[in-house]
Formats: sequence, C-alpha cells, structure tokens
Amino acid sequence: MRRFFNILCLTALMFILSGRMHAQVVADFNVVPMPDKIEINKQKAGFSIARNVVIQCMQPTEEMMRNAMFLSEYLEDNIGRKIIIDNKPNKKVARICLALNSKIAGQEDYRITVSADRILIEGASAQGVFYGIQTLRKALPLDHGDNIVVPVAKVEASPRFKYRGFHLDVGRHFFDIKTVKEYIDMLALHGVNTFHWHLTEDQGWRIEIKKYPLLTNVGGYRNGTVIGRNSGLYDNVRYGGFYTQDECREIVEYARQRYITVIPEIDMPGHMLAAMTAYPELGCTGGPYEVERMWGVFDDILCAGKERTFQFVFDVLDEVMDIFPSKIIHIGGDEAPRKRWQECPLCQKRIADEGIKADEKHSAEDKLQSYFTKRVEEYLNKHGRSIIGWDEILDGDVNPSATVMSWRGVEGGLIAAEKGHDVIMSPNSPLYFDHYQTPQTDWINPTLIGGYSPLDKVYAFEPAPASLSENARKHIIGVQANLWTEYIAHRELLFYQALPRLAALAEIQWLQPERKNYSEFVERAKRILPFYDCYGWKYCDIKD
Repeated sequence: MRRFFNILCLTALMFILSGRMHAQVVADFNVVPMPDKIEINKQKAGFSIARNVVIQCMQPTEEMMRNAMFLSEYLEDNIGRKIIIDNKPNKKVARICLALNSKIAGQEDYRITVSADRILIEGASAQGVFYGIQTLRKALPLDHGDNIVVPVAKVEASPRFKYRGFHLDVGRHFFDIKTVKEYIDMLALHGVNTFHWHLTEDQGWRIEIKKYPLLTNVGGYRNGTVIGRNSGLYDNVRYGGFYTQDECREIVEYARQRYITVIPEIDMPGHMLAAMTAYPELGCTGGPYEVERMWGVFDDILCAGKERTFQFVFDVLDEVMDIFPSKIIHIGGDEAPRKRWQECPLCQKRIADEGIKADEKHSAEDKLQSYFTKRVEEYLNKHGRSIIGWDEILDGDVNPSATVMSWRGVEGGLIAAEKGHDVIMSPNSPLYFDHYQTPQTDWINPTLIGGYSPLDKVYAFEPAPASLSENARKHIIGVQANLWTEYIAHRELLFYQALPRLAALAEIQWLQPERKNYSEFVERAKRILPFYDCYGWKYCDIKD
C-alpha cells in the first residue's frame, strides 16, 4: 500500500512538473523603446507560436524577403528553431505576415495586429516593417519554445526623431569587423538608424586611402600606449590596425540591410597627427611627427596655409564618398589649437591674402578655421554631400546646409537651431557613454575618461527644451550618444559601457517626452537584459 502511495505521489509530481514545462507564456509588448499604442484584448484567444507557424511576405520584394529572413533568424534565437518562410496563400496555417501599407503615414512607422491565426506586421516601407519585427522579437520571451502565446493586440509606433544615432571611436582603440558588426546588431535591436564611425585620430588612422597608402601603413600604428591616465609610462607594444576599403563597404552594406546609415568621420584640421606622421608636409612645421601614444589635444594640426593640405583633404574625401553613400559626411572640427597657425608664416599669409580679420569674439586664427571648414564644405556640396561637424564649426560662417552636432552641452545646438541649422543633440553630459554609469564604489575600471552619467540621468535628457522657438524646435532633428575609447580597449567593456544606457537613449529617440516614465522604463529595460545575455553582450546591472 505504501509503495502504491509512493508511485501515486511520484506520478502526481511528474504531472505537475509536466504542466509547468508546458505552461504557456504570454508575450509582452511593453518593450524598449515603448510603442506609442498597445491595445490588448484578453477576452479572445491569442496567437500560439506552434510548429506549423510560417512567415509570409505579402509583397515578396528583395527588402521584404530579407526582413522575413531576419525574422526567422530572430525567432530561432527566441524559441530555438527556425520558422520557415512560405509565401503560398494558405489561411489554414497560422502565419506571421509582413506587408507594406501605404496608408501608414511615416516611412519608419509600424503597426502590429494580432489575431488567433495571424500576426500582421505592416509599414509604409520595408524599414517600418523591420522596426515592427524588432518589437515582436523583443515581445517574445527567450527559451520558451512552442509555449508562447501572443495576445490579440494592436500595436503602433512612430519615432520622435528622424536621426537616431550612436557613435564608435575606433581611432584610440581598434575593433575588428566582427565586433563592429555586433555593434550594428546592437543598434538594430534598439531602433537606432545612424552609425557614426569615428575613423581617424591622433592615435591612429583606420581607413585605407589608396592614393595615400602611408596613412594606414604608417599612421595606422603607434609604438605603444600610455598606461593609465597619461602617466608618462608606456607599454611600448606596437598597436594598431585599419579597415580596407572592401571591409568598409562590407560594414556599409551590413548596416544598410538593417536600415542603419553609416556616417564616416574624418576629423580635421585637428586630431590629425597620425596622418601628419605619414605625410609630415601636411603640418606647419614639417615634423617629424609621431602617432600619439597619449590621450588629449595636441598643438600640431593640418596647415591651413598650404594648398597641398586642401588637395590632400579633397583626395581623401573623394575616396570616402566612393565608399560611403551617406548624404552627410562628418568633418569633425573640434579641438584644433591655434598655436601652430599663429607661428606659421604660410598660415599668416593665408590670413592676410584672404582678408581674414579678428573680431571681439574670435581671433584671426579662429576665423582661419572657418575658412578651412568652408572650403571643405563647398567641395562636398559640389559632390552632392553636406557636412556635419562638432559645434566648434559654429565659430565661423558655414552654410545653412551644415548640420551641427552639439557636444559641449546643449547651448551650441540651441544657437545653431535658432540660426536655421539642423542639429543633433549629443552633449557630453549625459550622452558620452565612456563616462561612468555607477557610483564610485562600484567602478570596475578606475581609468575611464571620467564623468558620471547613470541610467536615470541619460533617460531624463530632453533634447528640445520648451524655451526653444517653434521654428528652432523643428531643426532639432536627432539625438546621439558617443562612445570614445581612450580607456576602452576590449569588446567586453565596449558593450558594458553602452548597455543598458542605449536602451534609455532609444526611448529619448522614439518617445514623445510626455510619455516617458523612468520607473516604468526600468521594468521594461529589465526584460531586454536576457537578449544581451543571449548575444554575449556585457552590461551594467539595472538597479531600482
């Protein structure tokens, strides 16, 4: 009798465990970034992710079929098996349908409609459909196989800003193609549509320019790296690397397929020591120069008095434009000391010949940088491109077509917007993600750049304050966070510094300010952490 009782108990336990193993898990559309509208009907049976589900393209164009393949891959990450793509009309089969709908207003807007037998993801463009796919992907929990039910629902979203950027500095530390692709995948998960690729620095030139091979052969490597915070001690280990033009095109295409535009940055006239080491005639003194081993701002910059300098810049930009189809090219413009120009006879002759005069706010050398910027801008304009630069380009006259990236706080961006320039808000506080994101007692790396930008501070940032005029507000076209890598040498720390602050940035980029709620965001952000784990991306823990 006791044996029978034990068998009965064991059978009951197995039944209970079996029930738990097969318990249904309901998908949750409260994701990051939060959709504008989520309507759930709990009275009706939802859509079950069962084994007979297929993906169907209503308009099987190349882009839409690529979206379908992405969805299949993402679902495999979620549930551990591929869902096939089958475009044959069959209403008897449960299906996830991808469709273009011209009645949807914005090109990046999406709509998800869920019924018992179908999930329909629609957009006015394939890009909108892609963002709908990302939301469905994040709504489905990981590792629950066939036990996921998507509730009957209607979900809609439209991004607040058309420019939603994230940046990577590969000049200070170099990251291989595989890592850059992972970085782009991370951006796609968060609805980012612009990758700002900082390719040149005092510490290394990272892009192949065929007309100037020494830029990478010489300028791509430094003879050691400073230890700690400019201690004067060096590891004396040769360090560097660069991307071939084919590799750059590979990244451009990889990003394009995920609806991300790559904006290259060739920083000038400052931050050019790597180039000047390779071609010392580009500097005012003629060198010799050295690819920098320390971090900081250095006196040696491109000589604005030499025509060969401008020919060099134009030649480089010709090859950059051939690789990168983006309509805007970043020319930097920041942190260019005037010391060498003040001492350089050729620069002083340029100032005299061009009739450049100082005023109460700016020296003649300040105005010489404006001359430099304007010549580069005009060259790019002739080739159908526009410039974007750090807010220092406002120190002179630039065309209204120039976009300003405001990094020294928001003030420069506000001034630029009032002048009619398009503006990307990217203030160093709180949108430099090389800053610490935890209190000092938790710092895992004592040699980050400094600054403290925790998750809540990032989330609270408002790029278009109420004090702006209505016309100026229209010129705040986007928001971007930057990740500088002086003290970030490895993939693990790179992702750790980005995450989960990128989730907070995504909500700034997508949500209208009145819809933001930090405590609700924290709960939603916790649900994206398993995706970071799935892809092996380190991240900072979220604390309530």
